[in-house]
Amino acid sequence: MAIKCVLQDCIWHWCELPNSACALLEIVLLDKVSTGFRGVIRLLEWVELPSSFLLVLECPEQCQDLSGFLVERRFQPKEEAQGLFGQVLEAVQHCTSCGVLHQDIKPENLLVDLATRQLKLIDFGCGAVLQDTAYTQFAGPLFYSPPEWIHHQRYHGEAATIWSLGLLLYHLVVGKHLFRRGQEIIWGWILFPQWLSPECQDGIKKCLSVAYR
Repeated sequence: MAIKCVLQDCIWHWCELPNSACALLEIVLLDKVSTGFRGVIRLLEWVELPSSFLLVLECPEQCQDLSGFLVERRFQPKEEAQGLFGQVLEAVQHCTSCGVLHQDIKPENLLVDLATRQLKLIDFGCGAVLQDTAYTQFAGPLFYSPPEWIHHQRYHGEAATIWSLGLLLYHLVVGKHLFRRGQEIIWGWILFPQWLSPECQDGIKKCLSVAYR
């Protein structure tokens, strides 16, 4: 297991659990998504202390975050990339069906079981309750933010999720992050290696389409 400590002074959002108890929003979101689905990290227990919350989370015996996994192996072969990305899509669909928006999908927040290659989505600290209206706060790194956030300081949850999935897929198959500055996101330049299949390029382009967002 792993233990995460969140200081109460750093908590911006509180929410109500089904039993009417008031808790850190991350706990409420995990309570919604982490039961009965293996692609999201399970919240085993949580404790409220005078100045912090402690979250007790599952942790596979042999695991590594996807960022470190990719640093060691660079880009993934087509079949393995398909398997990993497919698991991420399933996790995102599960969260959406539970009314939860993760908001920070990136390799650092995906845990790989090195024995089984099972992925688990972790760290819902930037998450939010899914809503139809636009969000006006973004908590993740700027180079993962959708272009509408940079242009207008607002975005819709599902469109931003598709954008982050496009960035993740590029990282999986190319071995590095696409954007490093907000200006690069606005320009929308995507450079593909010649060996990348046209089908994969097309999928990434559609996820990262700036027009009409």
